Amino acid sequence: MNNEILPLFSHIDDFCRSFEPSFKAKLLQSGDLQRHRKSRLTLSEIMTIIIWFQQSGYRTFKDFYQNEVSKHLRDEFPHLVSYTRFVELMPSALVPLCAYLQTRKGRTSGIAFIDSLPLAVCHNRRIHSHKVFAHLAERGKSSVDWFYGFKLHLIVSDQGELLSFHLTAGNVDDRKPLPKLAKGLFGKLFGDRGYISKTLNEVLSEQSLELITKVKKNMKNRLLTVFDQIMLRKRALIETINDQLKNICQIEHTRHRSTANFLVNVMAALIAYTFKEKKPSLNIRVKELEQLPALV
Repeated sequence: MNNEILPLFSHIDDFCRSFEPSFKAKLLQSGDLQRHRKSRLTLSEIMTIIIWFQQSGYRTFKDFYQNEVSKHLRDEFPHLVSYTRFVELMPSALVPLCAYLQTRKGRTSGIAFIDSLPLAVCHNRRIHSHKVFAHLAERGKSSVDWFYGFKLHLIVSDQGELLSFHLTAGNVDDRKPLPKLAKGLFGKLFGDRGYISKTLNEVLSEQSLELITKVKKNMKNRLLTVFDQIMLRKRALIETINDQLKNICQIEHTRHRSTANFLVNVMAALIAYTFKEKKPSLNIRVKELEQLPALV
């Protein structure tokens, strides 16, 4: 097998060996006779190809599958199916991908950053004629422009590790999913002005988490330690991660034809990011920074 894809396949295959039996045992039966067409590709092979696309640099999955997988990876995947058949198989990998992503999360060190990533599903001029996500996607506003689609809320550590994620419609306030998103975290969470909320601060403080943001122009300044001010200026870390998800991975595009495959694409992009050897990182020495005197 290709030396680059082998580590990815091995890790996924180990996961599938333990996941598949327990997952199939918990599936509910409808009682109706159904035809279950067995795939020539295993679940681990399907997941590997989907995730490998996010690491390949190709802009579209069709080009990747027809020009890379079908031509150069047939030795690695001897039971390869047609592109059309593979697209039909992709929804079957959704639940396994979600479960696998949970195993790829990092560990919090007490410093985390939060932001939301707009995921447009069509051009603004086609909103009224868009049908795939007609009852799911909503109009939202980013710092750049209006968009129609979803928001991916992310929390990452100072080492660039993915800690938590949540997908909502595009019109959902960034503060709404935060209590659930930050569950299990501790220390300090740095965000932009869109997360300012007295009630939210009180809820998070009960979870041993302090939310730190800059203040708005019409608000009174509050005293922050040198450490907190430095960390607020380091929020570019999560913005860099968002940029990589969009431009290196293909987490956003407007060619989706099904909700399931949209979700598969989002999960695969996040998993592909967790495999990056060099993630954006602050490389800070927390103990030294905490010894800096507070600004008065």
